[in-house]
Amino acid sequence: MAVLEGRTAVVTGGSRGIGRAIVERLARDGANVVFGYANAVVSASEVEKTVKEAGGSARAVQVDLARRGAAEWLMETAEEALGGLDILVNNAALSFTPISIAETSEKLYDRAMAVNAKAAFLTIRYAARHMRDGGRIVNISTLNTVRPAAGIAPYAASKGALEQLTAVAARELGGRGITVNTVSPGATDTDLLRGSNPEKVLTEIAALTPLSRLGDPSDIADVVAFLVGPDGRWVTGQNLQANGGLN
Repeated sequence: MAVLEGRTAVVTGGSRGIGRAIVERLARDGANVVFGYANAVVSASEVEKTVKEAGGSARAVQVDLARRGAAEWLMETAEEALGGLDILVNNAALSFTPISIAETSEKLYDRAMAVNAKAAFLTIRYAARHMRDGGRIVNISTLNTVRPAAGIAPYAASKGALEQLTAVAARELGGRGITVNTVSPGATDTDLLRGSNPEKVLTEIAALTPLSRLGDPSDIADVVAFLVGPDGRWVTGQNLQANGGLN
């Protein structure tokens, strides 16, 4: 029997990169998955097809989490489709070209906070009201909250807020057996990373990692699978640094 058979899961930002790997891993472990995506229609369809061919279940729902009411609508749609809620993975995040604080517009800051932090707050609030006892919540953060870099202030700030939300939610929901954790990936080999960094930089980052490579999306998905599975039952309120030792 698959370890997540009979369990239901919602994953935000599930069409590409780390999110896609999480969707495919949870489905492979037996979960019935609904995942949100913003614009990558083709990629979302590919995920559905890949999961179906492997004998799993995953349904894509297009949603812009920056829009008012969108996060709640996604959760309502997913719960209705799944018949209940056991697992929530907040992976969606706004990506943007690095920009200094001095040049950052209020609009850019607000959108980053809306997608990366507020939407996660709203999905967790929904889960707090509707998730079955013994559920699992995992929030995907970043190494950049402890290893800051110039040009990523809105991103780092929003992820820092997400980590604090994890800590508080773990305290509030623990009495119902619901665990809440953060996973903070390091440099992970995705289209997003390669699109915003030249090959030379990626080579340098890999060399700084004790394991001498970039992370693979599956590396992060495997950590998430541990936390949402039966073996993660005694882990809550934690921030697991899945970064290959890049500290």
